[in-house]
Amino acid sequence: MATSTALWSFALVVGLLTLTPGLDTAVILRTAALGRRTRAWGVVLGIQTGTLVWGALTSLGVTALLAASHLAYEILRWAGAAYLLWMAVRMIHDTFRGRGTTPEGVELGAAADTLSGGWRQGTLTNLLNPKVGVFYVAVLPQFIPADAPHLAAGLLLTSVHITFGVIWSTVLIVCATAMGSRLREPRSRRVLDRITGTVIGAFAVRLAVSD
Repeated sequence: MATSTALWSFALVVGLLTLTPGLDTAVILRTAALGRRTRAWGVVLGIQTGTLVWGALTSLGVTALLAASHLAYEILRWAGAAYLLWMAVRMIHDTFRGRGTTPEGVELGAAADTLSGGWRQGTLTNLLNPKVGVFYVAVLPQFIPADAPHLAAGLLLTSVHITFGVIWSTVLIVCATAMGSRLREPRSRRVLDRITGTVIGAFAVRLAVSD
């Protein structure tokens, strides 16, 4: 497969994947809608950091161990499910304690609207999701030309995925910010956090019970 053909083919696959609503979309939308634009961009950078790590490890063949080792996959799967469940429970619990109604209590794990706090959240959310690693193990090698340097070609393809992710995240942040004034009202915040917490909790349960 020629490099240009591989790029366009992979771009089509990850483009459709990026547009599919999922956990990343929910976290970015909620953070931006609550007026935490700096933190929202931190989440985006964290998610893309995780994507870059998965792409690099796959290109080096490391993530093949994840697919081959049932124990390694199970450890990562349960760690990811526990982290997502903690996020969901804390988010919903805070709305009943009144903490979700103030700017100081709306963020997960950190109150401040900081880039670093969002980056940590986005990175953990991505790296603790073994399905991302399995996706890269199953898909990325198929698009690397046989005569191309494995690591360089893998990182090039991963950069395509990252580019799509940043573009789509920009659209999400702009849209969420535009309607954020109404969502930042105390009652709206509680509703938003309960909905988002339920969605994240559903992802946690799905990750825990899936093979």
